[in-house]
Amino acid sequence: MLTLLAPAKLNLTLEVLAKRPDGFHEIRSVIQAINLCDSLHFQLNENIEFNCADPNWVPAESLVSKATSLLQKTTGCPKGVTIEVNKRIPLVSGLSGDSSDAAAVLCGLNKLWGLGLPLPELLELAAQLGSDVAFFLYGGTALVKGRGEMVTPLPPLPHMRVVLILPPVPRMPGKTERLYASLKANRYTDGQITARFVALLTEGREVALSMLFNVLDDVALDNFAGLGEYREQFLKAGAQEVHLAGSGPALFTLVKDKVQANKIYRHLQQQGLESYLTDTLDAIAKVG
Repeated sequence: MLTLLAPAKLNLTLEVLAKRPDGFHEIRSVIQAINLCDSLHFQLNENIEFNCADPNWVPAESLVSKATSLLQKTTGCPKGVTIEVNKRIPLVSGLSGDSSDAAAVLCGLNKLWGLGLPLPELLELAAQLGSDVAFFLYGGTALVKGRGEMVTPLPPLPHMRVVLILPPVPRMPGKTERLYASLKANRYTDGQITARFVALLTEGREVALSMLFNVLDDVALDNFAGLGEYREQFLKAGAQEVHLAGSGPALFTLVKDKVQANKIYRHLQQQGLESYLTDTLDAIAKVG
């Protein structure tokens, strides 16, 4: 039996530079892993089996099954596995739980099946699965470029508390593609917001919360009915800066003070909102 944690992530910055010829968008983003994790349990088996207690999690629609098939096809490994997925990261929330689970599958089966694939080969497989998967082979804090598959680890963000809410707004099918498609060219930036953020981290200087940026923030308000009202509730609860987690609809704030973070979280709980209190997570070695 092998168990791996699969953390959620936040985009501390997310800039779109241009529309690419392949239909994707060229991005610059600083991504941060957080201590809200799914756990995946791997056990050798003659067949390939997937188990999950969440009835809304469907193996055929998940990158977990796609990652398993891709690894088996690429390596020709005849072994089987039972993968039990324990979901804590909300589905279709913008926190990239499915991508993180896929990265955990690549790492877990690489160990369980004794494949010995080095990180560069796992990164190539990750890029075939989805734009966010490569980041989770590193975790911690990282700069991502391209469509998200080009990852450069960064010095860790100083430890912060994270408060999240998952507003009860209708979930859109293909929401990420829809948000990017509705992004007008006048919202494109040149990457300098992210570059300044990276420079401060690299130099060990303080990063102001006002530097957080997600180009999809305003676009999401137009696409998720009622999201703006929940953002206002978050601010009234004491949050200084509220941003979209990835492509949403989850919203987050970073808080330096533990007491203040607890206060915001309790206020949101009293409002009956689905909320989470966690913290930032440094990189954990998965490959080696």
